[in-house]
Amino acid sequence: MAKRERVVRMSVEQPLWRALTGYRVLTMIYAVLLAVFGKDHLGRQPFERPWVAFAYLAFLAVWTLATLPKVRSAASCTKRFLGADLVVALTGIMLTPIADVHSQTFDGPTLPSIWTAGAVLAFAIKGGWRWAAFASTFVAAANIIQRGEPSRDTFHNVLLVWVASIAIGYVVEVARASERTLARALEIEAATRERERLARDIHDSVLQVLAMVQRRGTAIGGEAAELGRLAGEQEVALRTLVSSGLVPPTRVSEDAAEGAVVRTVEVDEESPCEEAPCDLRTLLAPHAGSRTSFAEPGAPVLLPAPAARELAAAVSAALDNVRVHAGEGAQAWILVEDEPGEVIVTVRDDGPGIPEGRLAQAEGEGRMGVALSIRGRLRDIGGTAEVISVPGQGTEVELKVPKAQVSRGKAGSAR
Repeated sequence: MAKRERVVRMSVEQPLWRALTGYRVLTMIYAVLLAVFGKDHLGRQPFERPWVAFAYLAFLAVWTLATLPKVRSAASCTKRFLGADLVVALTGIMLTPIADVHSQTFDGPTLPSIWTAGAVLAFAIKGGWRWAAFASTFVAAANIIQRGEPSRDTFHNVLLVWVASIAIGYVVEVARASERTLARALEIEAATRERERLARDIHDSVLQVLAMVQRRGTAIGGEAAELGRLAGEQEVALRTLVSSGLVPPTRVSEDAAEGAVVRTVEVDEESPCEEAPCDLRTLLAPHAGSRTSFAEPGAPVLLPAPAARELAAAVSAALDNVRVHAGEGAQAWILVEDEPGEVIVTVRDDGPGIPEGRLAQAEGEGRMGVALSIRGRLRDIGGTAEVISVPGQGTEVELKVPKAQVSRGKAGSAR
């Protein structure tokens, strides 16, 4: 299937990863210098077992430099790396009383010092405030165990890391939401511009020709009148298609954190609902014609592709019933409503209506058009179908698909 991709890189989150890279390097150097030139409370070398301290700090330096590519983006910063990085920080905290037996008596920096905050901040940038709270809790527990008791300074440091990392994580989540909103707005703007360009071109050529054929055919009469009628129907259908702007928007994120890379995939018109969430309007617009009016929201009505196809098939079955039972001259209306919790499609006609009890009688006679083609399809995707008809006043078929029930309805039908 032909596709065209456009990758839009946002600039909100990426600077945070660059800042984190620099922070990790600088705090690693600080921890090493603190161990080499630092003194304890009596002005002596701070470590009773310096080989433990310098072995860990050597490993910390190698680990920090070797993992710099891992903290360049959300895609490269995997969960496995985050777990290993947190273990390195926790190990340094727990080795501090082994390298310095007085660390539990006098408040002082741990072996990794403020480098530990970098490990927690990586969780915050990658997964938001919940991940930050998770990592901060482990760091807090390790500091309390290392000190032996929750002293005032320990509590102050733990609280500072905990609050700062959660705040940064929350800011990152807000930034990602803003990125998604901006990407969606740019996508709609681009689709609108393309639709307007196509509408101008089609109006200046195809629509004018079809309108002329309709007028001339009607004036000539005979077989030309039938040709004019067909041209008029195609003009209405094409005008509806152009005005609805059926550019199927499918936007997915490139990494698990839905971060700095947003990918837009434009699907060809021949199979608009093959992979990504489908715009229901693309499937219903072809039904529009001189006898069928189509009303839709201005924004895409996205549903999983299988659910959208089943709903469109149910609408097609309802229109078939209009043509069969209400006659070729009946007028039909399709109304699409995209509510927060559900999608509602209403098919109404101005035919003679259905006599009371006729649907039940048809099912008893083995004619299962409404039961299977409409209600059965909606039931399979977790929706409902209601037929309202008053003799002499037409028929209305209301199809409802709760958005939260679509996946469960598919799973239930598979079983």
